[in-house]
Amino acid sequence: MGKLTGKVAIVTASSDGIGLAIAQRLAEDGAKVMISSRKKQNVDKAVKELREKGLSVSGIVCHVAKKEHRQKMIEQTVNEFGGIDLLVSNAAVNPIFGPILDSNEDAWDKIFEVNVKSTFFLIKEVVPYIEKRGGGSVVIVSSNAGYTPSEVMGAYSISKTALIGMTKVLVPQLASMNIRVNCIAPGVIKTRFSETLWKNEFSKEFMGRIPLKRFGEVQECAGIVSFYLSNDAAYITGETTVISGGMSGRL
Repeated sequence: MGKLTGKVAIVTASSDGIGLAIAQRLAEDGAKVMISSRKKQNVDKAVKELREKGLSVSGIVCHVAKKEHRQKMIEQTVNEFGGIDLLVSNAAVNPIFGPILDSNEDAWDKIFEVNVKSTFFLIKEVVPYIEKRGGGSVVIVSSNAGYTPSEVMGAYSISKTALIGMTKVLVPQLASMNIRVNCIAPGVIKTRFSETLWKNEFSKEFMGRIPLKRFGEVQECAGIVSFYLSNDAAYITGETTVISGGMSGRL
C-alpha cells in the first residue's frame, strides 16, 4: 500500500511539467487523482499517459480563474472518486517579461487573478469537502522567485511572494478543520513554462549561480509534495520548502 492509498487529490495545471509529475507521483503513492488543464487535448493526453502506467486518474478542463470551471472540477471529482482529501494548487501564468516599470495593467490583472486570487478561492471552495472527510492537506506551488524576485518577471515574482504569505495566513483556520497547508518554491525547473530561463544564451551564466550546477527536473518537485500531503508530514503546516539546487531562498 502506498502512503496516499484511499486518498483523493485534485492537482491543477497538471497536464504537463511540474503539475503532471506531481499528479503521477501522487497516483503512484496510491491516491486517485483528478488532472486538470485549460486545453482538453492536453488533459486527454495526460490521462491516457498515466492510465497506461496503471494509475488511477481522471481529467477535466479547468480554467482556474473561472468559478464555474472550478466548481465543475470539484463536483466531477466528488462524483467520480467519492470525495476530496488533498489539493495541489499549481496553476500560474506569466504573460510579460522585462523591466517591471514596463509592465502594463492588463498583465498585472491576469497574473494576480490566476496566480493569487484563483488559488485562494479554489482552496476556499475545496476546503468544505476536505473537512467533510475528516481533514486532509493542501499544497500551494509558489516559486523561489517569491523569495528572490526576478528583475524580468517582477509582477510574477510578487504574486509568488503573495502565495508564501497566503500559506501562513491560512494555517490557523485550516488547522481548526484538521487541514494542513504547505508550500513549495521551485527554482529553475526544466519545463516548457520556464524555457526562457534555462534554454537561452544566458542559461550557463544562470546555472553558475546554482550550487548543484544544474537545473531541476520535474520529478524533484513531486516527492516533497507527496510528503507534505501524507501522514509523514502530519505535524507540519505553514511551511515553504525551496527546491532550487541550493540557491538562496529567504525573504
